[in-house]
Amino acid sequence: MNIGIPKERRAYEYRVGLFPGGVKRLTQLGHTVYVEHEAGLGAGFSDQEFIQAGARIVYTPHEVFGRADLLLKVTRPLAEEIEWLRPGVALAGLLHLGSSRQDKIDLLVANEITAIAYEQITLPDGSGPIRKPLSQIGGILAAQVGANLLQSDTGGKGILLGGMPGVPPAEVVIIGAGVAGTGAAKAFKGMGAHLTVLDTNISALEEIYNVIPHVATMISNPINIERCCAYADLVIGAVLVLGERPPIVVTREMIRHMKPRSVMMDISIDEGGCVETSRPTTNEKPTFIEENVVHYCVPNMGSLVSRTATYAFLNAAMPFILELVNKGIDTAIAEDPAIERGVGTYQGKVTHISSLSPLAQME
Repeated sequence: MNIGIPKERRAYEYRVGLFPGGVKRLTQLGHTVYVEHEAGLGAGFSDQEFIQAGARIVYTPHEVFGRADLLLKVTRPLAEEIEWLRPGVALAGLLHLGSSRQDKIDLLVANEITAIAYEQITLPDGSGPIRKPLSQIGGILAAQVGANLLQSDTGGKGILLGGMPGVPPAEVVIIGAGVAGTGAAKAFKGMGAHLTVLDTNISALEEIYNVIPHVATMISNPINIERCCAYADLVIGAVLVLGERPPIVVTREMIRHMKPRSVMMDISIDEGGCVETSRPTTNEKPTFIEENVVHYCVPNMGSLVSRTATYAFLNAAMPFILELVNKGIDTAIAEDPAIERGVGTYQGKVTHISSLSPLAQME
């Protein structure tokens, strides 16, 4: 099979669709891997490393897209990238099709592209093996980035996350106790913040309570969320519903009653966001002010640690990539329910894409 690894074209996306070790595994199995010139540069992988792994370097996007039977990307394709693909080929990546514009879905269907979203690949127990490390990174980064956003130079209130003797720590509220929320809770607690975690699942709260010392837990409902937002210095929206847009759990009215220059980080923004005032931002301009509250809503947050993120999600994706290339796309989808659950479009038909509000759709 011919596999294509393009250079990511979205602004400030530094990750790459496959690392050299993965290329070596595929080429040793007899597959041909085409890597676009400098595709791995943002994650610290040189063309020479890919060549040593057995890849063929190509110098135009049209060539890498045109040669591929299977294209391995990171983020959602641009409309022009879909047009570069040959009709009937397969595309895999962190596609977030449910939050993509309808015209792009229509283009995938019209070109009979089989689009496989890594984040929707689901095991029989309901877990997402590729989504998990990405959520973990997002949660940990929320603490790393959030501490910076509280600083005066970034528009925050000038609060040291862990406080000082005689000065209390920051009040951090995390809405959602899933993988991302748990990762964020551990990271924030390690940095000394005073922490409150909300979720609708009492079992998830019990796990947080038993693992992280001195954390306050609350059932997530509008009354409790409003109460917590009112006193928080930093709120993390970490709500995820597999394959669907997250519900709006933080309303504009709640934002309006937050303390001036406090911070709202919506790390559910990849799927449309869980905060009414959210809109996608970029790593170039990651924040905006709405209702006198600093908002951070970067969909490709993991790109800030591009090398770690590339290794993390592809370590998890590699078994499924091997299935796709060794069995063939159609056979792998037919035989593996986990892969089948990740298929958003298949040979001219929409399969697993939830219908979203236009407000949730992103370029």
